[in-house]
Amino acid sequence: MATGLREGMADIARQGLLQTQEAKLETSKKKNSLYIGIPKEISFQENRIALTPLSVALLVNNGHRVVLETGAGIAANFSDSEYAEQGAKIAYDKKEVFDADILVKIAPPMLEEIELMHKGQTLISSLQTGTLKQDYLKALMHKKINALCFENLRDEGNILSVVRAMSEIVGSTSILIAAEYLSNVTGGKGLMLGGFTGVPPTEIVILGAGTVGEYAARTALALGAEVKVFDSSIYRLRRLQNNLGSRVFTSVMQPIVLNKAIITCDVVIGAIRASHGRSPCVVMEETVARMKPHSVVIDVSIDQGGCFETSEVTNHTNPVFRKYDVIHYCVPNIASRVPRTASYALTNIFAPILLDIGEYGGLMNMVWNNPGIREALYIYQGNCTNKDLADMFNLPFKDLELLVVSNQ
Repeated sequence: MATGLREGMADIARQGLLQTQEAKLETSKKKNSLYIGIPKEISFQENRIALTPLSVALLVNNGHRVVLETGAGIAANFSDSEYAEQGAKIAYDKKEVFDADILVKIAPPMLEEIELMHKGQTLISSLQTGTLKQDYLKALMHKKINALCFENLRDEGNILSVVRAMSEIVGSTSILIAAEYLSNVTGGKGLMLGGFTGVPPTEIVILGAGTVGEYAARTALALGAEVKVFDSSIYRLRRLQNNLGSRVFTSVMQPIVLNKAIITCDVVIGAIRASHGRSPCVVMEETVARMKPHSVVIDVSIDQGGCFETSEVTNHTNPVFRKYDVIHYCVPNIASRVPRTASYALTNIFAPILLDIGEYGGLMNMVWNNPGIREALYIYQGNCTNKDLADMFNLPFKDLELLVVSNQ
C-alpha cells in the first residue's frame, strides 16, 4: 500500500498539481530578527506602555532586539532597570529609539515624532480619527510608513481585541470611580456603593449595553448595587442579560422611563458609542438639573462628544466639576487611570503579533496570513489602504493587494 501511495503522489507531482502548494510553502515561515523601539509617550496624560518587561524578555528570548527610551514605563510603574534586566537596551536619545524598524506606541505619534521616523518604518499605534488632520496623515504617507491601527486589530473570533480589552477595563473602573465620588471624602453624599442588610442598595443607571456597559454592570452587581441598563438595541440588551447570567432591569431608550430612572438614581454611567462621528446625546440638561444633589455622572463617551448635554472634557488632574450640584466625571482616557493593568492587557495583544511578524519573516507575509491584521493596516509604504480613512480625509485610496502585486 505504501508503494502505491508513493506512485500516486509521484503521478500528481508529474502533472504539476502540487505547484500551487509549493508556492505557498515558499512564503510561509522565514523567521527573522526584529528591531523594536518603544518611545516614551509624550501625549497628555498617556500613562500606558505597549510592552511590559516580561513581554520584552519573551521577544528577546526569541532573537529580537528591543530598545526602550528611558523613562518610557515610569508612568505605569515599570522602571528602566526592570526592562534592562530582561534584555532591553535603554536609550537616552529619542532618535536612537526611532531608528528601530518597528515602533510600538499607544498614542498616535506627534508631528515632531514623525519627523524622527525613517522611510519604510512600521508603526503600531492607535489612530484617533476624531482628532487627526489631513496634514498629519500626509506626513506619515510622505515617510512611506507601514502603519497598523491597533483599534482595528481583530482576533480569531473577529473581535476588536484592543478595543474590547480597554472597554472591559473602563467599564469596571467607572464603577470604582463612582464609588469614590459618592463618598464624603470627595464631596459626595456619603454613600457606600452597593448595600448591605437593612440598607437600600445604591441605584446605578447604565446607558449602553456594549462591552463598557456590560463590565460596569458586572462590577456594580458584584458590589451589591441595583442596576438599570438602557440601550436602543434589544439584541444588545438580550446579549448583556445572557453574559451577566443574572436578571437586571433593562429597557430600550423610552424617554419617560429613562428620565424617571436618572432623576431617582445615585449614579449614571454614559457608555453609548457611535460607530462613526459623535455619540448621541440622550440626556438633556433639564434632566440633569432634576437629579438628586451630589449624584454622580460619569460620561465614558466624552471622547466622542459625550451623551450628556452638560458634559465638558476634564482630565486626570482635575477630573470633576459640578453642575446643578451633580458631580460630573468626564475624563476621555479612563484606562490611563490604571496604566499598569491596561499595559498588561495591551502587551498580551502586541507581543504575540510581534512574534508572528518575526516568524513569518516580515510584516507583509504576516498580514497575508492573518486577515485580522490586514484590516488594521491603514497605510502601506506610504499609501492609504483603508477606504473609510481615504474618504474621510479626501486621500487617494490604494488597494493593498494590487500594491503588493505591483511591488513584486
